[in-house]
Amino acid sequence: MYWKGQFVGEIGIEIKEDVFRLSAEMGYFIGEPFWGKGIASKAIKLMTDYVFNNFNIIRIEAGVFDFNKPSMRVLEKNDFSIESIKRNAVIKNGKIINDHIWVKLKELKE
Repeated sequence: MYWKGQFVGEIGIEIKEDVFRLSAEMGYFIGEPFWGKGIASKAIKLMTDYVFNNFNIIRIEAGVFDFNKPSMRVLEKNDFSIESIKRNAVIKNGKIINDHIWVKLKELKE
């Protein structure tokens, strides 16, 4: 993704298959020099709106490493909620850490 003409990071969605086909997993990365500028929040909003409006998806989830509190706040600002914590699920830089699973559900019309 670009901000003010500069490459600042990436965001992507993986649509699941079979019995999980109504779900997608989102991942994103913003380069450290661009933290705190609202870029991730805006990108997440644009991506979730696009996915819910253009695909048969009713659930988007994002995993966040235990230490990444700013990423958790960005998801919370975008109406994601914590669904679970997968304990000791990740090894990063030689440390075993938890993976927090955040979810946003599409509002279903009855």
